[in-house]
Amino acid sequence: MYRFFVSRESIDETAGTIRILGDDVGHIHSVLRMKPGEEILLCTGMEGDQTDYLCRIEGYSDGAVLTKIVSKNQSQQELPSRLYLFQGLPKADKLESIIQKSVELGTYRIVPTLMTRCIVKPDSKKTAKKAARWNAIALAAAKQSKRGIVPKVTEPVSFLEALELARPLDHIVVPYEDSEGIEHTRAVLASVQPGESCGIFIGPEGGFDEKEVSMLRDIGGEIVTLGHRILRTETAGPAVLSALMLHLEE
Repeated sequence: MYRFFVSRESIDETAGTIRILGDDVGHIHSVLRMKPGEEILLCTGMEGDQTDYLCRIEGYSDGAVLTKIVSKNQSQQELPSRLYLFQGLPKADKLESIIQKSVELGTYRIVPTLMTRCIVKPDSKKTAKKAARWNAIALAAAKQSKRGIVPKVTEPVSFLEALELARPLDHIVVPYEDSEGIEHTRAVLASVQPGESCGIFIGPEGGFDEKEVSMLRDIGGEIVTLGHRILRTETAGPAVLSALMLHLEE
């Protein structure tokens, strides 16, 4: 069943109706060719407002899809822990793929982070435009994977800013080649419990600078290995998220 996100203002609980507006109208009408009587899942995608509305399409009018609420239930799509991905800013369009896969795997927030060995240095004039595109990719991935919320992708932050964002989290995981064995990794990931938050720091193509690893240790970062193989920056984050998803999924 197709899922779309709507604003809270579009939902009329008293009348039992929801109006779908914007670009989704054309997609539902002209691409999916959905007809009156067909059912669709709607939610706001907002934190703290994770209700799934099963709706029946009533018709199309004034640039909107008119639907009737059939039933509503609490969304069961979200992991019981908030996972933050602090991704060392990669080159080219790698971040777009990272965002897509990370949203599918249940991340709560994605924070592009400027690290010492980042090859790319963002143009401040284009940052807002890029962030808008990244969030559009997150929205599309959230629809496809039937998420209960739309994870936010922030504008790039400095490494020091990332440290401050991560400091209050319950756990910080740092995949790095100079670490203990895989049993330590398993123990660290297993220590993340439902209701707790976890930050995952991934280095860019050039990896972490040793000073960065030391600073992460200072705020409680657990240095872990992901095995004997060297993973690309676009692979490492989804690898950790996959392991945490399987551990936390209820």
